[in-house]
Amino acid sequence: MRKRINILKQIDWFTIGVFLMLAVIGWLSIFSSSWEGIGDSMFEPGSRQMKQAVWVGLSFLMIILVFLIDSKFFSAFAYVLYGLVILSLVAVLVFGKEVNGARSWFELGNFRFQPAEFAKIFTSLALAQLLTSFQFDLKKIKHLLWAFVIILIPVAMIILQNDTGSALVFFALVIVLYREGMKSTYLFIALAAVLLFVLSVLISPGWVLAGSAFVLLALYWLNEHDNKGFFVALIVATGIVVVLFLLKQREILNLGFGWIVTIAVLVTLLSLLPGMLRARRNTALVLSAILLGTFVYINTLDYVYYNVLQSHQRDRIEHTLGLKDDPLGIGYNVNQSKIAIGSGGFSGKGFLQGTQTKFDFVPEQSTDFIFCTIGEEFGFLGAGLVVLLFATLLVRLIMLAERQRSKFSRVYGYAVVSILFFHITINIGMTIGLMPVIGIPLPFFSYGGSSFMAFTLFLFIFLRLDANRLEIFR
Repeated sequence: MRKRINILKQIDWFTIGVFLMLAVIGWLSIFSSSWEGIGDSMFEPGSRQMKQAVWVGLSFLMIILVFLIDSKFFSAFAYVLYGLVILSLVAVLVFGKEVNGARSWFELGNFRFQPAEFAKIFTSLALAQLLTSFQFDLKKIKHLLWAFVIILIPVAMIILQNDTGSALVFFALVIVLYREGMKSTYLFIALAAVLLFVLSVLISPGWVLAGSAFVLLALYWLNEHDNKGFFVALIVATGIVVVLFLLKQREILNLGFGWIVTIAVLVTLLSLLPGMLRARRNTALVLSAILLGTFVYINTLDYVYYNVLQSHQRDRIEHTLGLKDDPLGIGYNVNQSKIAIGSGGFSGKGFLQGTQTKFDFVPEQSTDFIFCTIGEEFGFLGAGLVVLLFATLLVRLIMLAERQRSKFSRVYGYAVVSILFFHITINIGMTIGLMPVIGIPLPFFSYGGSSFMAFTLFLFIFLRLDANRLEIFR
């Protein structure tokens, strides 16, 4: 039975207080990053800070609207809203305006709208509705695949818009799936895939495969405790390596040494199958399947890296991993950002006193690299305070998600946490050189109406659901 409650008494005002502090500091940072000197007014018509103020004001009106809507609306119309945002992602490919190489914006006069920002909200709602479905179980492969379909459809649309950074954000929703019962094996596979990607860039695909092959051969030995079989397998693998290497030397084969080792170990593992099947053990079969999967994955990865990713995206990844040092080229933004943050020292240069900011040394200072304004003008103390506020917000949201009676509300709450965590970590990480530059905004800080409104709506839908947590519904 549904119990009517006083929403105002149930609203989490602590979270709203943290949100307001972040919004105010963010707005002041936008003003500071675009301030050109004495005579410029904080309320200059047409300035970036005033445009942002308009979006902030509209966002507050949207907050009121969210609290006037019945909380059940968001679950009842989750799929409808998801369908509409997918249609908008398709439409922007046809009618959208290209900005910085990405066709991801609708433009009407001076008004720009980026549907990808709002896709995060409605994908999260659809995912929450799916996971709340009767007898839905993430431990079942079929059900898990449906969850990934919900996530991957907007990802595909956004990649077609050439906005890879925004597309990557959706993979943060894997955290939600893990919280709701997805087997940890899949999370391990995801982490292994990331590790293989990094190693393939740092070393080479062939040697990564060779290393993987030897690890799997060692696992066979550890699992079977068969010293004789292991050494026989090792001798067979070595013999195959020698034969293939001689064929390479005679130019009959054109394979790298890493690939030769991989083929040798794979053939060896497959040769063990008949005996193991007779003994009703499947270790060799499982390890062979893993090695084959790794082989296909790394080859696909190699193709995507060199044929799908654009050259500047590869350059950014290689610069982050330390393979390239180009302070005047692809590394210019990050280099200048680190100089700005480092020059702030412990307590900073003071509000509006940032020289790197004033002389436009850091490109995209008010958008993707807004955090370096905080670091330069308020130093370690100011940057630390901002990070602390974000951490407080995330921890508070986790607490709110865990106290929900409704699974729908809990899933959506964790989606909010996951997306915000991804944005905060990647954005701050790229301004200090720990993450590749993928062009995603810092929530409530970066200049942009679509971004601010989307993050505000994302957050306050959850606060609306939380305000009704004492009502009994699924």
